[in-house]
Amino acid sequence: MRRSLIAVLFLSLFATVAHADIKLGYVDLQRALIEVGEGQAAKNKLKGEMDKKKSELDAEQAKLTDDKAVLDKQGAMMSEEVRTQKFTEWQKRLYEVMQKAQKIQEDLKLKEQTELKKIFEKMDPIIAAIAQREGLTMVFEKTDSGLVYAPPSLDLTNELVRTYNEKHPAKFGSGKPAAMAPKATPAAPKEAPKDAPKQ
Repeated sequence: MRRSLIAVLFLSLFATVAHADIKLGYVDLQRALIEVGEGQAAKNKLKGEMDKKKSELDAEQAKLTDDKAVLDKQGAMMSEEVRTQKFTEWQKRLYEVMQKAQKIQEDLKLKEQTELKKIFEKMDPIIAAIAQREGLTMVFEKTDSGLVYAPPSLDLTNELVRTYNEKHPAKFGSGKPAAMAPKATPAAPKEAPKDAPKQ
């Protein structure tokens, strides 16, 4: 349904500028996000937080497992009242850990969305500048536009990544810019000269 609507809107736009020269381009924002330095830095930061939280949860879950094993083993020697109380306390702790895990997941998802939004907002003016420089009428996003095929010559993603890394160098760990900004996907290697010595 969404693709059909986009197609209708595109045809409407096309009809209004049918007598003008139309130049199109597209960007793959998902690939750009992976390749820009700030995208990689955000991904590494979130992964570090996730690993830390996961380690804490694993320790709590292991403690719960051990305590349950002890409770099962010693339960026969307890009175019904004490056994019920101990098991209720254990269930409460289990519920708290499950709630904590859910909150951590929600918090990390929100942080990821916030980081991505910042990067995408910085990409918008860069895309606009590239489009104006190249005299493009419209620029589409590869995935959201429902683009099925377009020649690689219309792909502005590499230029977007290169310009973004120049304007917004990534900061890793120490807070200092990375020594070398991540590059866009490289072109295929050139064929070695026929007279080149064999390895």
